[in-house]
Amino acid sequence: MSKNRRIRILIVGIGALGGTIATRAVSAGMPVWLATRSAESARVLRSSGLRVSGIGGTAIADSVPVAAIEEYAEADKFDLILLATKAHDALEIAPFLSSLLTPGGTLLPIQNGSVSQILADRLGSVVVLGGLSNLGATMVKPGIYEQRNAGHLLIGELAVGLSGRVAKISQDLSGAIEMRVTPNLRGAVWAKLLLNCSVTTIGAVAAQTMRQYMMSSGGREVFRRIYDEALSVALASGTQPERMIVEPIPPNWQGTSVPGDDYNVWIDQIMATYGDIKASMLQDFERGLRTEIDFINGYVAQLGSQIGIPIALNAAMTDMVHLIEQGQIQPHPARLDDLLQRVSSSEKKSG
Repeated sequence: MSKNRRIRILIVGIGALGGTIATRAVSAGMPVWLATRSAESARVLRSSGLRVSGIGGTAIADSVPVAAIEEYAEADKFDLILLATKAHDALEIAPFLSSLLTPGGTLLPIQNGSVSQILADRLGSVVVLGGLSNLGATMVKPGIYEQRNAGHLLIGELAVGLSGRVAKISQDLSGAIEMRVTPNLRGAVWAKLLLNCSVTTIGAVAAQTMRQYMMSSGGREVFRRIYDEALSVALASGTQPERMIVEPIPPNWQGTSVPGDDYNVWIDQIMATYGDIKASMLQDFERGLRTEIDFINGYVAQLGSQIGIPIALNAAMTDMVHLIEQGQIQPHPARLDDLLQRVSSSEKKSG
């Protein structure tokens, strides 16, 4: 790329996360273009403009460079594509997006769970850079967003270590959102995945906050077992989870969590951040949307099965979420006892 040419950035997926970043980027005059699923969605955003409020201040973009994703096939290539769609859509659209990159260009997915690693396996780590977000945002309606926290994007190579492109992309995006880098991106992804598997998914199937479901013995048991299984899979796969909200390995952990004062303090640290948050997966249930369970507990179950780590509760949780998606059962606190009973029955039969 010529030193005199500004980097061209495409943001794909203008929902809560992508829309918040896009609004701040456009309003800051960054060289960004936006891509939506359909021409109608693009037309709505061109007509309404973009606005984000909340933490970080108000940003407004009246003139929006947005088009349906397929329209970019004949446009100039992009140096960086920020992929902010749902996980399923990310896997589907990524091969097309790679064709929109300049030579040496980068695809940066920022979904939860295993998306970055799956795409790197498919498209190559030379193309795919790993990322994850702790930005809390809500889409009030298309084009109108509210930022809920002073969040950031964390990026890094999926192979351990830092690189020049990580530093450059961090700088390129810093005008829209706080950027951080890590030499252990896989560890950071797993650290968040551990909490997604436990805090988020349990809250969704129970229709409760973490603070609520941890008041029951069933809730505490499901949390402990799901977390322990996921952590065992991470370690067995050769990944050392990185400290995020808490140390990813519970105190005195030796394959299973050890109840006691130290463990309770560790739980309280998680509760301080996540205890009263409504699970995003529960919102998906309420809206009749497909969840990302296959990239969260489902990924843990699949990988654990491949490497020989017991993952009974993560597998059962994945099945239960699919039943809720299909309307066969409803989210309810009783679902947690159902999970334990199902796993217990299965273990007795296999025993």
